[in-house]
Amino acid sequence: MKYDEIKSPIGVLTLGWSGGEQPGLCHVEFGGFADVERELSNWSKRWYSTVQWQRDPEALSEAAAQLQDYFAGTRERFDMPLALRGTPFQVKVWQALLEVPFGETRSYKQIAERIGAPKAVRAVGGSNNRNPVPLIVPCHRIIGSGGALVGYGGGLDIKTYLLQHEGIMSGGAL
Repeated sequence: MKYDEIKSPIGVLTLGWSGGEQPGLCHVEFGGFADVERELSNWSKRWYSTVQWQRDPEALSEAAAQLQDYFAGTRERFDMPLALRGTPFQVKVWQALLEVPFGETRSYKQIAERIGAPKAVRAVGGSNNRNPVPLIVPCHRIIGSGGALVGYGGGLDIKTYLLQHEGIMSGGAL
């Protein structure tokens, strides 16, 4: 497992890369590696049977560049291999999130309906919460059915920043 850290307008992000059978970006964490190492190790032990992480900026250079472009306002879609690890339901939710365009939002209910599980709104919320690659898989674009900002792994301040960055929110209102 490879990692690198990048600075962003929302703070330091730790990026994780899997070079295994399905190579790709497998993790984005809010905070520096020292702050998130335990969580990453627990996660990689579950999904990859390893807790070894090695810093490798070269392995993460494309992901880092695309994230920097996103924050600079020159990128609206990410184009990199992803190594999504989760339950089949979670992966289905994350794939549906990838379909939500830059500058738009969807409700948890709309995502549940999109994946053919209209009564699984809470499970969709739980899957959103476990999204291992926030920003890339845009869980920040998912809001409550009444338009409320509900939950975000990085905190509501970061969710608000991202929605404002994408032109979805202005002055704290959707």
